[in-house]
Amino acid sequence: MVVRTDEGQAAGIPGTFPAWIDHHARVRGGKVAMREKDLGIWQTWTWTQVAEQAEQLAAGLAGLGVCDGQHVAVIGENRPRLYLAMMAAQMLGAVPVPLYQDAVAQEMLHVLRDAGIRVAVVEDQEQVDKLLEVWDQCPDLSHVIYDDPRGLRNYRQPQLQDIERVMELGRTGLADAPDSVRRIWQALSPDQTAAMFYTSGTTGKPKGVVLTHAALIDRALAIQDMESLTDREEVLAYLPPAWIGQNMFSYTQFLVTGFTVNHPESPGTVSIDLHDIGPTYYFAPPRVLEGLLTQVTIRMEDAGAIKRALYRRCMDLARRVGVRILDGARDVSAWDRLRYALGNVLIYGPLRNALGMSRVRVAYTAGEAIGPDLFDFYRSIGINLKQLYGSTETSVFVCVQQDGQVRADTVGPPVRGVEIRVADNGEIQVRSPGLFKEYYRNPESTAESFTQDGWYHTGDAGYLDGDGQLKIIDRAKDVGKLADGSLFAPKYIENKLKFFPFIKEAVAFGAGQDQVCAFINIDLEAVGNWAERRNLPYAGYTDLASKPEVYALIRDCVAQVNADLAADPKLAGSCIRAFLILHKELDPDDDELTRTRKVRRGFIAQKYEVLVQALFKGLDQQYVETEVKFEDGRTGRIAADLRIERMPDAAGRSM
Repeated sequence: MVVRTDEGQAAGIPGTFPAWIDHHARVRGGKVAMREKDLGIWQTWTWTQVAEQAEQLAAGLAGLGVCDGQHVAVIGENRPRLYLAMMAAQMLGAVPVPLYQDAVAQEMLHVLRDAGIRVAVVEDQEQVDKLLEVWDQCPDLSHVIYDDPRGLRNYRQPQLQDIERVMELGRTGLADAPDSVRRIWQALSPDQTAAMFYTSGTTGKPKGVVLTHAALIDRALAIQDMESLTDREEVLAYLPPAWIGQNMFSYTQFLVTGFTVNHPESPGTVSIDLHDIGPTYYFAPPRVLEGLLTQVTIRMEDAGAIKRALYRRCMDLARRVGVRILDGARDVSAWDRLRYALGNVLIYGPLRNALGMSRVRVAYTAGEAIGPDLFDFYRSIGINLKQLYGSTETSVFVCVQQDGQVRADTVGPPVRGVEIRVADNGEIQVRSPGLFKEYYRNPESTAESFTQDGWYHTGDAGYLDGDGQLKIIDRAKDVGKLADGSLFAPKYIENKLKFFPFIKEAVAFGAGQDQVCAFINIDLEAVGNWAERRNLPYAGYTDLASKPEVYALIRDCVAQVNADLAADPKLAGSCIRAFLILHKELDPDDDELTRTRKVRRGFIAQKYEVLVQALFKGLDQQYVETEVKFEDGRTGRIAADLRIERMPDAAGRSM
């Protein structure tokens, strides 16, 4: 097997990430590897600069005692020097451990102690303060290196180091021993650990997933070949780098394929930076795509009558023929193609541009199931959005949809090298070159994750259809039955609710019960805009969520979901019979969502047990008091009398 380059040359495939960095510095040294927007100006790093600076930082880290097998924490937003820190650690045989930048100090403590972190490279003062807060509880932690010095001028702790100073120490060391770092990484084996990612902790304490160079690189090469990716791709890195999804796209695939990764100025400028860059290879979880669609909906609601009417006509046409045209179907009439081409000029093209996706060649969504209506919306306007399936333990890529064979109800066939089987209980089991090595210091969980014959337990329920494409139903542990034996798939119901721009989060309950009930979080921006256009005053989320008019709005959304469920013979029994709008937004800081914004259904059911019972007991309202955490660490309480809305059954009777 060979690596293709633009120059038409062929070379043996590098087996480790430092070898890939060296390869790109030799083959495409002058090409832009990374960009970062700083004070409104895009700064660039070529592959030659990346290789040189990563080596300098590696030599500096070695001077601080970092060596083979040690764990180096990396905490912050997507920043070039934090990426250099991961590269530098790998050059020494050390293991980068990215942490979620929005986690509070006590959340980080578990990872810092479990991984035995000695050195942490962080973005700024905020992350420094978190580590100083738990310093006394981390006996192994000896050095904190920061990238952005703003606000740290008067910090005198001896354990703090400016990354510039560490790189200067590295340059001095390399002047005395130019090959010191190179000798270390050239001796690395592809089977050595390359990185460790902690699971989201949906059901318990996060576990460290140990991944090798070979596993990660193999999956990146498989997708490079499948999608014909080249070094001309542009990627925007805007999701948490501690999430394996973002890390695979903007770090692993970046180092394997050699394309350009762009780092936005801040989370608040992502939409602007999307337009600046015009990515060709794009990745977004469903929640991001939902947010973008909400913004579009709000803008169209504020548009004039003629523009709204044109938008609706064009979108009706797009829903009917847009996906088929994108898939290359030949049964679309010439008249519809002509009308779609006109719609592309008037609506679809400007809409793709407004979303920052006018240059997207391949777009993926993953992380959780996406609603079919949301998925078809993007494809109908000409965006080649595809679903993929995988997890941290599988180096992401297990199944990926192929061009021309994209369907909303599947996640595609297995990627090259992957084998899938479905157990008798409906669980999907996997064998793949991308499988993890182990859970760090957790041999019991590692053993439990594999069958006796070596297949990995995904924990997901699904099946392979007649075309060999995988269909995911839900998490195997979440799929249940109602009291009458009807199938209950909560995630499927939640995703249908979340397609509506007015609903941000939903949590469905019903296993073992005689009906399905739901908690709903409204989207403050979308519902707030809706309320303002109707001159409906409100004093914040809690007040808006309790308005009768808002309940009527959400009731209409639930009614539409029920109509869809009723039309599905397998899910007809899962129609929602009661719902309430929560008085607060579900929040990772309150442990209600993971850092990747997955609902922790079991925790929520326990925390809000009084509300769950009120739904199933047939009450019309319920008082609740909830403790919340603020960003500065303080706690407070929110109390409310929540209204419970009852939905009619098939005969039109309210339950």
